[in-house]
Amino acid sequence: MNKVFGAFASVAMSVLGAVGAAPLAAEELGYGRLLVNDFLGDGHDRWRSGSIVGSHIFGSHWSGELPQSLGEVVELRILGQTLTPANLQSPAAGDRPYAGALSIGAHTHFETPKGLEFALGADLTLVGPQTGLGNFQDWLHDQLSLPGPSDAVLASQVGNSVYFTAVAEAGRNFELGGSTVVRPFAEARIGDETLVRAGFDLTIGNFGQGDLLVRDPVTGQRFSTMADRPQGTSFILGADTAYVDSSVFVPSGSGATLEKARHRVRAGINWQGKRHSLYYGVTWLSREVLAQSEGQVVGAIRVKINF
Repeated sequence: MNKVFGAFASVAMSVLGAVGAAPLAAEELGYGRLLVNDFLGDGHDRWRSGSIVGSHIFGSHWSGELPQSLGEVVELRILGQTLTPANLQSPAAGDRPYAGALSIGAHTHFETPKGLEFALGADLTLVGPQTGLGNFQDWLHDQLSLPGPSDAVLASQVGNSVYFTAVAEAGRNFELGGSTVVRPFAEARIGDETLVRAGFDLTIGNFGQGDLLVRDPVTGQRFSTMADRPQGTSFILGADTAYVDSSVFVPSGSGATLEKARHRVRAGINWQGKRHSLYYGVTWLSREVLAQSEGQVVGAIRVKINF
């Protein structure tokens, strides 16, 4: 996996370097992963069923603060996710179709002299049976003696397609005292899903100090990518709301109707020891199609053990 990320990083750095937006020499500075699954939240297997995101950070060095130059620090991100109807065997009329998606992209993180933080990037997203995620979920559920997606559900899943997605986020930290920081942010996304979003993150503790936190696209949870952060326990809260113009995961003709307003509310706890760390968070996701009877709660976990 590291070789794959390294090769992709070289290509991305070459492209960014051609437009003067990347360092001449880059090495891997850090990495982070976050596993999301509804079984870790409300225990169901539906809608935003599961995802895993991995981020590898490349650049010439990391000083503990975001650089002020675009392209000096680049995140190479890969994301896999499955979106399903509530019933994998016999979906209700109007429920969302099954969809599997894999994406890989490059995102640069930097801040202005006045402390406004930016994350700008692009992802290439593959959707449909070509990802193999439907068959993988069917196999995995079979191994766990759980009902998997039926042949009919997989046959009617969102079809094969490739999308180019651009993403931009801007945010700023405000210290409230007592190791408490609030960070309002705004995001725009055009491609696989086209939306605008605004929200905030509230951190009580030292989580994120001297670190590069990146945001999980599914839940909005932010996770660590750097090692040797300050020890201790931190609590994280956050929420955001979005207007969704379109989504390839709810295509016209699927029978499902896209919900234009989308909300997320999240909470998490991070423990950082001398060599090990643990993050667990839960996120409430509002309904994404009109036929959803309710929102859902998904869990997110990251465990890091250094020997």
